[in-house]
Amino acid sequence: MHIARAQLPDGVKVYGWVLEDQFQPLRGSPFAGPALSELAAVGAARPLDQVRLLAPCQPSKVICIGRNYVEHAAEHGVDVPTEPLIFLKPPSAVIGPDEAVKLTPLSQRVEHEAELVVVMGRRARDLTPETALAAVLGYTCGNDVTARDLQRRDGQWSRAKGFDTFCPLGPWIETDLDWREQQVACLVNGEVRQSGHTRDMVFGVPELLAYVSAVMTLEAGDVLMTGTPSGVSRLHAGDRMVTSISGIGLLRTPVAGD
Repeated sequence: MHIARAQLPDGVKVYGWVLEDQFQPLRGSPFAGPALSELAAVGAARPLDQVRLLAPCQPSKVICIGRNYVEHAAEHGVDVPTEPLIFLKPPSAVIGPDEAVKLTPLSQRVEHEAELVVVMGRRARDLTPETALAAVLGYTCGNDVTARDLQRRDGQWSRAKGFDTFCPLGPWIETDLDWREQQVACLVNGEVRQSGHTRDMVFGVPELLAYVSAVMTLEAGDVLMTGTPSGVSRLHAGDRMVTSISGIGLLRTPVAGD
């Protein structure tokens, strides 16, 4: 099931199902408590080209995992961590499909990082690897856009990862997905820059959720970005970026100048 969030022609923002090329509005939110099977359609379905898809959730926090692919760590000349490496992006960084990443004059090298993103379906704390997936609503595409020069200069990552627009998410949440069997890619202007597979993660989704939820409470709608494969490269104004997850779809993101 594809669960999306969209703005209708009258300006109202709603959650809905995406069925082929149609958006069916729902009453309420998939994060408000009812089971997915209990969510009711409201109003008429609309063609997707008549609505504006938004970021599919509104997280209270964006939790990210660094160096979770061996080859990505190698391309930066750093070791793979022995435990998951956690950092945060602010919710203000989140944008939706077809919204532009805005380059900043503070950085001379902004790069893409395509990632599988986990979307929490309920509040959770102290999960175990065995129980973790029961708290997940589904998965979406994401890009951990990074000002690489600032990351290296600062020695910590908040500024480099935290600029407004540096967290594209979408186009929807796929609720029926095997996280272990997904191709992750990033294309820039039609050229494949990154191509990896989730089976190559150092730490898998259940292990990551257990590790993170031992530190902080995860709220419904929070997202966990699971790391990026190798091939990250510089973005320029005018670029057209596409983040692709095989079982989810394509997240299209233009790149704008400062």
